[in-house]
Amino acid sequence: MMDRNRKRIVSFDLDQTLLDHGTYTIPDSALKALEKLKENSYVILATGRDMDNYYSREYKEIVKPDAIIHLNGTKITVGDELIYEHTMDKTLLKELFAFADKNGYALGATIGDEDYYLHPEVVERMDKDRWGVSGRRFKDPWELLDSPVRTLAYVGTEEGVKDIEAHFPQLKLPMFAGRRGADVIEKTASKAKGLVRLCDYFHILLADTVAFGDSMNDYEILVEAGTGVAMGNALAELKAVADYVTDDIDKDGVWNACVNLGLFE
Repeated sequence: MMDRNRKRIVSFDLDQTLLDHGTYTIPDSALKALEKLKENSYVILATGRDMDNYYSREYKEIVKPDAIIHLNGTKITVGDELIYEHTMDKTLLKELFAFADKNGYALGATIGDEDYYLHPEVVERMDKDRWGVSGRRFKDPWELLDSPVRTLAYVGTEEGVKDIEAHFPQLKLPMFAGRRGADVIEKTASKAKGLVRLCDYFHILLADTVAFGDSMNDYEILVEAGTGVAMGNALAELKAVADYVTDDIDKDGVWNACVNLGLFE
């Protein structure tokens, strides 16, 4: 997939960077920007999602990225090829599950077409609050202890995030942009490290990378990329470290940044 005519990597978070949660669509201007970028750049997705699961695959097909940093850097694919993966320590996973179960925290993961969550009632309540329905396919979350888990998701308040981080210093829980939950990641993993791995794969200098994001799991990649772009709707903490702050997702933020940064040239 290497193309010597492509001179940079442009990385995009999905949710609230490309995918507008107001309409659950990718704005036409962003789709147009992606097509133009592919003429001279590698376009990649860098997301907390596993883009191979049931509620993400459709967006992978729409974007058609050259590569994907899934699950905050713990899984990387180029086309159908898995080039890197890291799984969570089993002892840590067991201790975390016992703590979350005891304290009523909704913690789990979506693998393929099924959802594995402790306290699924919390997840259902959030889904119904956001969309009016919950179409989750819940399975026994304890099965995760015997599965290769890369990252987890927490659904709940910021107080729960602080409590988990206080008890598990080896973990980080960057909040989602809507502050209804967080990714649960080992501190050794990040989208930024995934970007470095793809720079090696595509023979692109890190200085020749651009990363777009909106929430705290984009913090490291915006700092490490050659140019970090925060969406107008991004968290204030992200805007503070960005090289460039563009417009909101629903105000052609992706397109406008590409034009103003000369990425189509």
